[in-house]
Amino acid sequence: MEDVLEVYARPRDPNLPVVCMDESSVQLIGEVSSPIPAAPGHPLLMDDEYVRNGVASIFLEVEPLAGLRNVKITERRTRIDWAQYVKEMLDERYPEAEKVVLVMDNLNTHNIASLYQAFPPQEARRLAERLEIHYTPKHGSWLNIAEIEFSALKRQCFTQRIPTMEGLRKRVAAWNDDRNHRQTKIDWRFTTSDSRVKLKRLYPQFEIVQGTSTPLSTLVA
Repeated sequence: MEDVLEVYARPRDPNLPVVCMDESSVQLIGEVSSPIPAAPGHPLLMDDEYVRNGVASIFLEVEPLAGLRNVKITERRTRIDWAQYVKEMLDERYPEAEKVVLVMDNLNTHNIASLYQAFPPQEARRLAERLEIHYTPKHGSWLNIAEIEFSALKRQCFTQRIPTMEGLRKRVAAWNDDRNHRQTKIDWRFTTSDSRVKLKRLYPQFEIVQGTSTPLSTLVA
């Protein structure tokens, strides 16, 4: 946890941009009956009956201090898909950066091995050398700022049913462009000092015994 918080405390450096990444999925849902448009006296009316058209995967990255994000819609979320998204990030969105400081959860596809599965060894190594990876702890995905961006995406984009992959891509692209145009930043204020006070229960407990610090769990044992 403190490792990620230390990363968030760094000043913005275009040569070492801090980028948070996450992925999710959304159900594609079609209408059985056409909705009745909103009119004076009633909102948009939709039938409770719907049809499932499959699931789409969403990759999202956000650079909090720059107010930049990128969202990509795919049919799957495999190791190959993640590796391709990382390559696009490094070569297209941050080609001049020495390294991208990447914060993400420790999903089994989020590792250097995925690059080697997707690309020849020389290319995988080239990409790996441009990454400085920091994982959020288990059960600590709330530390990933990309989750905040995902929350905004779902509240602002998915208020109505979306039946097709193409329709989803268009709606998300419009949202993405608008957020980047306004350079909407995320002001992260939770610090390491805060964590040592507010999350004290998560830290090991120590007791001083004859001038030395001994873990309390050892004493109990």
